[in-house]
Amino acid sequence: MKVLLGEKIGMSQLFDAEGRVVPVTMVRALVNTALQVRTKEKDGYSGIQLACGTRKASRIKKPQRGHFGDLGNFRHVREFRARGDKDIAGLPERGGTIDASVFQEGDVVKVSGITKAKGFQGVVKRHGFHGAPATHGTKHAHREPGSIGGSGGRAGGRVAKAIKMAGRMGGERVTVRNLTVVKVDVAENLIAVSGAVPGRRGTLLEIRG
Repeated sequence: MKVLLGEKIGMSQLFDAEGRVVPVTMVRALVNTALQVRTKEKDGYSGIQLACGTRKASRIKKPQRGHFGDLGNFRHVREFRARGDKDIAGLPERGGTIDASVFQEGDVVKVSGITKAKGFQGVVKRHGFHGAPATHGTKHAHREPGSIGGSGGRAGGRVAKAIKMAGRMGGERVTVRNLTVVKVDVAENLIAVSGAVPGRRGTLLEIRG
């Protein structure tokens, strides 16, 4: 199992061996410290807890301080589950670290992160509604959703559940699968992943091999 916490830098492009342009997302691999290794015998499942970043000790709750011990004052903690104890055999024990060298070029990974939060949006932006015609009598209703009632007795005259309407958009956890590691720069602790990944610049990303 290959896992890593990183910070999204932004998008760029690289050239592959055949001279084709490949759009990539640059990720800065943070210093990942192993907090705890989960085993099937002790915890009922296999996995590892990774921590990264720093913050003031006064802003960390006492139970967390006790869990961190003398390893540091971490900002982010994430746990990754494994299929079995064999998958965590190559991972470090408590106090060990993981960097960009855990991945190699050509590895297929999935990346999880929090998407950009866009606030309260209408149906045109949120769901891709076409809106009403711009002419032929349309007045002050160009981006309205239209009828939301149970027309034709579909829902008995009420508004059915899951009707696409205006509301809060973005700020959700999204996972993008089948991305390829295009380049790994161990000296600069950078990883270039093909395609786009969720979030803005500075978003914490979870990368799994």
